[in-house]
Formats: sequence, structure tokens, C-alpha cells
Amino acid sequence: MSHHNLYIDNKLIISRDFKAPIHLVFKAWSEAERFEQWWGPTGFSTGVTDFDFRPGGLCHYYIESPDATKMWGRFIYKEILPDKKIEFLNCFSNEDKGVIRAPFSETWPLEMFNILTLEELNGITTITLIVAPYNASDAEVKTFGENHANMELGFKGTFDRLEDYLLKN
Repeated sequence: MSHHNLYIDNKLIISRDFKAPIHLVFKAWSEAERFEQWWGPTGFSTGVTDFDFRPGGLCHYYIESPDATKMWGRFIYKEILPDKKIEFLNCFSNEDKGVIRAPFSETWPLEMFNILTLEELNGITTITLIVAPYNASDAEVKTFGENHANMELGFKGTFDRLEDYLLKN
């Protein structure tokens, strides 16, 4: 199956180095009890309700803000190459695992396609994450493109948490 039609102009590419071996970085993404310790924005707590890490499997989780507001999210895994690559669709979700519109925008893409790749050199693991709107309308693609800076900021907070987690584990 070719994913080339997904590589549209507005894809976001984020890259970050971590001082940790590749197998540990992969485990942080592939094991529920690790994932919930770092995923989500700074200051939020995360709970995983379903975690089926295999192609076609689902991760259903919530993030909870300091004032106890819960937001749900969902991953559906597509392709998994251990210690190398994870492809997944993600979206905002409800408690019943359904796809919902983002709470902050009427024109945010309902789903996004993510390609996460890992490479290790001299004990440093580089994560590269490509995010692109999936089956999106022109308006959704435009909104996604206009929000790259916000997304980069959001991922910076999440990856800061991953960094802290990896240093402690």
C-alpha cells in the first residue's frame, strides 16, 4: 500500500535527539505503562484505557488537565517495525473510542497520519515524526498548515516529558 498521496504540502516534520538507546525509546511508545508516563502536554496527567500495540490495534487514552478537564484521544496503529518505525492514525476521541472534532477548531482535520522513525548513533536516538492531515478537506489542510507553530510547541512539551522519562528509566 502506497502512502504517497498523504505527503501533502502541509505536513509537519519534527525531529529530536534523546540520550537513550533505541530500544528504550521504542518501548516508551510501545508499552502502555511507559507511554502514559510521558505522553501529553506539560502539566497534564495521562491515562491509557486500551493499548493494543500491533497493526490494526488501538490505543485509547485521556489527558487530564490540572483542573481535572479530560480530553480523549485515539491512535490506530498501521505499520510497526520494532526499534525502527511506527505508523499510526490519531484523532481526538470520545470515551467510547469514536472520532470527534477537535475541541478548539471546527476545521481541524478529524484524523492525522503519523510516521515516527527512530535512528541511533553513538547512544543518541533521533526521533523523526511526520504528521499530515488524513482524508482532509481543503479547509482542514489549511487550518493544519496554519497551526504548525502551535503543534511544534505542543510536541516540544511532550518530548520534554519523554526526555525526562528516559533520563529516569
